[in-house]
Amino acid sequence: MSGRQFPRPLGQILPSDATAPVLGPSRRVDYEFELGVFIGQSNDLGSRVNIAEAESHIFGLCLLNDWSARDLQAWEYQPLGPFLAKNFATTISPWIVTLEALEPYRVHWQRPATDPQPLPYLDGAGVRERGAIDIQTEVYLETQSMRQSRQAPTRLSATSFKHSYWTVSQMVAHHTVNGCNLQPGDLLGTGTQSGPTPQEAGSLLELSGNGKEPVPLPNGETRCFLEDGDEVTLRAYCERPGAARIGFGSAVGRVLPPFERAAPGAQPDAE
Repeated sequence: MSGRQFPRPLGQILPSDATAPVLGPSRRVDYEFELGVFIGQSNDLGSRVNIAEAESHIFGLCLLNDWSARDLQAWEYQPLGPFLAKNFATTISPWIVTLEALEPYRVHWQRPATDPQPLPYLDGAGVRERGAIDIQTEVYLETQSMRQSRQAPTRLSATSFKHSYWTVSQMVAHHTVNGCNLQPGDLLGTGTQSGPTPQEAGSLLELSGNGKEPVPLPNGETRCFLEDGDEVTLRAYCERPGAARIGFGSAVGRVLPPFERAAPGAQPDAE
């Protein structure tokens, strides 16, 4: 849950001048701003959820930080895919916002004409007319130096979920097209949410150009990836004239040095 801390993950890394991996702590810990999609209604094993019915299977949304170790990921993804790069921590916000509550913030969804269009089982008038949701998203960073000098966290990026490449209904329809039986309480991650401009990126990997362009911070520090003591806060809200403002709360997590336990009263997500 939001507010937890976790030690820097350990795994296999391939140094740039080596031909074999070594075991060590990740030097490229990153966040990924995602939304979490909670399933509310199951489907039978072997059945598919039609795109027109997919939203009836969704209970609501939360914020989700899919923490990632990019150097572990670079070594692992061929041939087996990410494992230790992703399994050390995931942070979610403390409550769920239902789709009914988000109804006033529905907007049309479209795929750029130059990109491949979704296949028929992932498309339809309902998807195009109201499949996107205008959720304002923000990422804040507080470094250990900021905390010690009592400086406010700095906002790294902001965008809207309406730019998402896939809608939540498409995610459910695709996940079940091969007969996967989703159950109430299952949680799907939307993938990193980034807007159309570089400043709207949902991860440090994107903001820093894979570490080639350090992100400047107001106190003179820079970041390509997260350092020990860094605390990341995800926030989101919906707002427009004539409708109630809806907040998603915050998803807060802090990176600890390798193998160190969290402070008293807070248990780490992984050891």
